[in-house]
Amino acid sequence: MTPNSDPKRELLRHTVATLAYRGGKAVRNAPTGFAEFRGCPSGRTAGQILAHLGDLLDWGLSIVQGKQSWRNSEPLPWDKETDRFFAALKSFDDYLASTELLHASAEKLFQGPVADALTHVGQIAMLRRMAGGPVKGENYLVAEIVCGCVGPLQAVPRSEFD
Repeated sequence: MTPNSDPKRELLRHTVATLAYRGGKAVRNAPTGFAEFRGCPSGRTAGQILAHLGDLLDWGLSIVQGKQSWRNSEPLPWDKETDRFFAALKSFDDYLASTELLHASAEKLFQGPVADALTHVGQIAMLRRMAGGPVKGENYLVAEIVCGCVGPLQAVPRSEFD
């Protein structure tokens, strides 16, 4: 099967594009100092969560390449960590879009790094609200999310609300 004829692989790519769309919304225009914000004394800072997102995507890429490896990265400044997030999304999606063999099932990739990343995007969005810089809600069902669109430039929201 070619990658584009594998519906599971294409659904995984759509999920990665959704992660880029929602993640972009959560990290864009963060309040000054937000990287150091934490919801409670024992919780991760927003910057640590964003660094963890990059680590999850790097881990996902290592899994699909058959060379599974994990690292815990120290957070970079917010703008650099945001760049890393989108670069990691692109590398992961590029591999999924290729004809290369996946060394794990789409289901395992979803339940591991991808679902975990979606959870952490939600945490960043929640922390934004707590820090006084909320992200607008949106009817994501009508959002323009397209496989392969995994960079910082995303479609304009079609149906936002407060």
